[in-house]
Amino acid sequence: MVREGVVAALPGDQLGGLPNLGWRIARLLTRRSAIRRGRSDRLAIALTRLGPSYVKLGQFLATRPDVVGNDMALDLALLQDRMETFPRAQAVASIEDSLGRPIDDLFVSFGDPVAAASIAQVHSAEADRDGVPERVAVKVIRPGVRKAFFRDLESYFLAARLQERYIPATRRLQPVEVARTLAQTTKIEMDLRLEAAALSEIAENTSEDPGFRVPTVDWVRTGRDVLTLEWIDGVKMSNVEGLRAAGHDLPLIAANLVQSFLRHTLRDGFFHADMHPGNLFVEADGTIVAVDFGITGRLGKKERRFLAEILYGFITRDYLRVAEVHFEAGYVPRTHNVAAFAQAIRAIGEPIHGQPAETISMAKLLTLLFEVTELFDMQARPELVLLQKTMVVVEGVARTLDPAFNMWKTSEPVVGDWIAGNLGPRGIMIDARDGANALLSLIRQAPDIAARTERLSREIDDMAEHGLRFDKATTDAIGKAEARATRWGRVALWIGAIALVWIAISLS
Repeated sequence: MVREGVVAALPGDQLGGLPNLGWRIARLLTRRSAIRRGRSDRLAIALTRLGPSYVKLGQFLATRPDVVGNDMALDLALLQDRMETFPRAQAVASIEDSLGRPIDDLFVSFGDPVAAASIAQVHSAEADRDGVPERVAVKVIRPGVRKAFFRDLESYFLAARLQERYIPATRRLQPVEVARTLAQTTKIEMDLRLEAAALSEIAENTSEDPGFRVPTVDWVRTGRDVLTLEWIDGVKMSNVEGLRAAGHDLPLIAANLVQSFLRHTLRDGFFHADMHPGNLFVEADGTIVAVDFGITGRLGKKERRFLAEILYGFITRDYLRVAEVHFEAGYVPRTHNVAAFAQAIRAIGEPIHGQPAETISMAKLLTLLFEVTELFDMQARPELVLLQKTMVVVEGVARTLDPAFNMWKTSEPVVGDWIAGNLGPRGIMIDARDGANALLSLIRQAPDIAARTERLSREIDDMAEHGLRFDKATTDAIGKAEARATRWGRVALWIGAIALVWIAISLS
């Protein structure tokens, strides 16, 4: 990090004492070639040289533009996830250990790796389907990656704690909590059964959607360390010239991509959070196939309503309603004034309405919105930030395919349908039904709640009459702690007495 200029790129002039001295030393130790590179380029190169777990850190930070900034997040999203492959024999051993069967029983053939990433690598193989070999993609966890990641995680927590301590302006971003989130999401990503479950859920949600699907999971050949999927034959969306040469309608694909993402977000509340063009394929009939579901995002009903209402508020120029939604959702503290917040929202919305629709970016609008909310003490919301980051990437892919892409016109059918179904009369009926179900559930639990309340009341009365009583284990633990404290107190007194005697002798 020091040699590649990452530390020198930090705002060290805002630090004091030893941290500032360390920053100045880091600037002296930075490679000359690194100084000429951009700040985010330095970080990407340093993370790649540090190894797989740091590449994963960079990819995670790409999902948190609120922490690293939008420019760096976009650059980190392009971080090369091409690691050195590990031997085929190790992959075979991992598969056999995970599934408990010999490789020859599982696959007709099992080839060399075709791609390697920070956590896993992919092999091309053939599986028997009713006596007919069928090509499949087999994803295998990198050996030792869990141990390496959780070893490196200690340094992540150290950096987060130092950041919270010495850079007060970043405390709002909760860097230690960000590190905890990284640990949890990576634990999930390192269990390929959970990725298979995400694929299965998305497949069910999108079974009736036009022009979008995900690979089919082979559950028989899937375990903690191995995921087997159907092989996808298609053109990567990053290969724009290849798509054009294949005769695809690029504006149609761009519209389908954005509408699919919005359906997943608003309708299902579950979306692919790593939809960069390398994870998207286009089949011969124009169907988009998304792969690599290691990172996904979820939005509850409140968050989906929040998103739809602010988008609708900007479209209708109802800035007061946009502000009220933030307060109703509890995102902005009630100590602030709604009208003042609405004024800040207007400062974002009015310039947008003066632009051609083709130049208006929904992702940029959300980015500006989150920047304004910082002024009003809105705490970082990981689920909304992940959504914002994904929307930035998806919209960028769409504009790569169609430079004249109209985000608002494309989004209107999906957003409008969701608003009509969830914020209109039909939505009121759904809310009433959900409320009735919640009330019924509460009534069913009433006897148990009453029994627990009565038991608690008796215990409080008994405590008031006889005082607080502990069980034997608690009493013994308190006694031991008190004995230790008393023993060390005596030691401290003896040391103090000896010191006084020594001082007296010295003075005499």
